[in-house]
Amino acid sequence: MLRGIYTGASGMIAQDARMDAIANNLANVDQTGYKKDLTLFKAFPDMLLRRINDDGLGITPAGSYDTMPIVGKLGTGVEVNEVYTQFDQGSLQRTENNFDLALEGQGFFTVMTERGERYTRNGAFTLNQDGVIVNHNGYPLMGENGPIRVQENNFTINERGEVIVNGALSSDPRDVVSITGNNWEEPIVIDRLKLADFENIREIKKEGDSLYRETEYSGPPLPPLNLKVVQGFLEKSNVSAIREMVDMIEVQRAYEANQKTVHTHDQTLGKLINEIIR
Repeated sequence: MLRGIYTGASGMIAQDARMDAIANNLANVDQTGYKKDLTLFKAFPDMLLRRINDDGLGITPAGSYDTMPIVGKLGTGVEVNEVYTQFDQGSLQRTENNFDLALEGQGFFTVMTERGERYTRNGAFTLNQDGVIVNHNGYPLMGENGPIRVQENNFTINERGEVIVNGALSSDPRDVVSITGNNWEEPIVIDRLKLADFENIREIKKEGDSLYRETEYSGPPLPPLNLKVVQGFLEKSNVSAIREMVDMIEVQRAYEANQKTVHTHDQTLGKLINEIIR
């Protein structure tokens, strides 16, 4: 009976973890570039059930046979195996803002934080007072040569992530100076976005604020193979609010079923102790 209580309790704990992931998905349904989490479970090893009223081994002239045959299996509960991030492509929303960028394919933008480089799918960037493109936390968008510096409305970013400006560079190669009149020059590429992908993307970890970090299991960042940058668009989250609400109802029912299992075993155990054994 205690085994039944433990099995039901493990199911309640697992459903509680699943509910946490669903609640987090719903809280970020409108977060740009957010990727939904899925809770994956694994079962404890099944126990083999045998007849217990027989004495084991039977002898016949032709040999022996088992008088305690296996009659079935008994589940012993589940546990959370991992919280898996699903990196499916979100839909793109047009904004007509040059500082809004979206990615089509597998990969990430690179931003520089006080903890080092981090990776994001959130392409809602702005221009700070120093002329650096930054995200909503003020972290600069990284190019292959460092933080990207531009002038407002004086740049484009093509599908390959190349930053193109209509002008020329000043003595500081990071600054852009607009040229008009007879001094006009052809558009020039000043840098290229530092885009990243991972050999084992499943193993990168969320840090909050739409940021990810590499781990020893994900491997170092690599140049993405099939990734396209789209300017003037934002990638919406890949969370379906309807799907998450349906999953929430399913979790509630599964939790209640496990709760009833624990309650039934508790009542039966109480009856055994208070009425039968006594």
